[in-house]
Amino acid sequence: MTTPAPRNKPATVLFASLIGTTIEFFDFYIYATAAVLVFPKLFFPAGDAAAATLQSLATFAIAFFARPVGSALFGHFGDRIGRKATLVAALLTMGVSTVVIGLLPTYATIGTLAPLLLALCRFGQGLGLGGEWGGAVLLATENAPPGKRAWYGMFPQLGAPLGFFLSGGIFLLLSETLSDAAFFAWGWRVPFLASALLVIVGLYVRLKITETPDFQAVLDRNERVRLPVVEVFAHHGRPLVLGTLAALSTFVIFYLMTVFALSWGTTALGYSRQQFLVLQLVAIVFFGLTIPIAAVLADRHGRRAAMIGVSAAIAVFGLVLGPMFGSGSLALVIAFMVIGQCLIGMTYGPLGTLLSEMFPPAVRYTGASLTFNLAGILGASLAPYIATWLATNHGLDWVGWYLSVAALVSLAALLLAGSAPREAAAAVR
Repeated sequence: MTTPAPRNKPATVLFASLIGTTIEFFDFYIYATAAVLVFPKLFFPAGDAAAATLQSLATFAIAFFARPVGSALFGHFGDRIGRKATLVAALLTMGVSTVVIGLLPTYATIGTLAPLLLALCRFGQGLGLGGEWGGAVLLATENAPPGKRAWYGMFPQLGAPLGFFLSGGIFLLLSETLSDAAFFAWGWRVPFLASALLVIVGLYVRLKITETPDFQAVLDRNERVRLPVVEVFAHHGRPLVLGTLAALSTFVIFYLMTVFALSWGTTALGYSRQQFLVLQLVAIVFFGLTIPIAAVLADRHGRRAAMIGVSAAIAVFGLVLGPMFGSGSLALVIAFMVIGQCLIGMTYGPLGTLLSEMFPPAVRYTGASLTFNLAGILGASLAPYIATWLATNHGLDWVGWYLSVAALVSLAALLLAGSAPREAAAAVR
């Protein structure tokens, strides 16, 4: 007779899922901030500043193409070996890639090899995050009591605003305490090197947890599949496609409100680096506050219903993006940032639970991770680049319309998705 594994304590589960995604997103966002503020000057040839920024944003996009690779790689082991060991490996992959970025020589030192190494490390970041997110969501939701899946599932989602707040905060602190010369000489490296300390904490917590009940049941029933990624594409194509499109607007609005807004605000709108980082840090608080609200609504009214409502709201928000952000009024810019971050929280909160419930436990790690990260390619990888090109050539109104179209695509996918697939629904407690 198989001895059941000891059940994880709720506090340990929630902290382990939260700390991991906080670290991963901190690492991910310090790159996003540096891609706007630092890398165009230090890792690309001197010349046209706009061209250097676009080249830097292109390396930013690399991680989103690496994320599905990470989903397939780590998802395979997560569905074959277990959630715990895979989450540890994903965290190490992300952490090592980030620390190495902080040690890289610049273009002035080694020439074109510098941006190539930067791109390679960015690929490693994407690989790690591709395996981290799905595992963290499953760690939370597969340990959740009945009726609390969305509430538990929002804890790894909270890692996004916390990671962003920490990354923005450390860059703001460095900007306030260092001269520009010191910041560009060595100060920008501090966030990347400091992530090593966070990784150590994350690994310590992750190593203390046991396997999730849902995956343990898969082991007990001998239901593991040989190649989870093949199984997902062969037999779960509909939830894979619809889930990807349902998450599209989440990614578009997130990266328009963070990377693009920071880039445009500190160039075309004339805000200083410090001023706009403060605006973003204030707004990001509302991102964090609305995630629990969204989770409560999703547990009461259903994940899909919650996502349908916020997708419609994002479509409307896109119509006012240009007039608000380009108004020149500080009050309107603050309102724009706060409303946008609230919408991000409302769509991001239930997303992890929604996507995980679209797949049965035997392929859930792979299916949920692939869906989330394919949406990242479509909705986030080129969003700052596309938005910068649209704003430069056609104006901010076009950026807003781009967001509205993405939201309508997500809305259509959610309406087509219906309820969770029968076999996945049967696994939902």
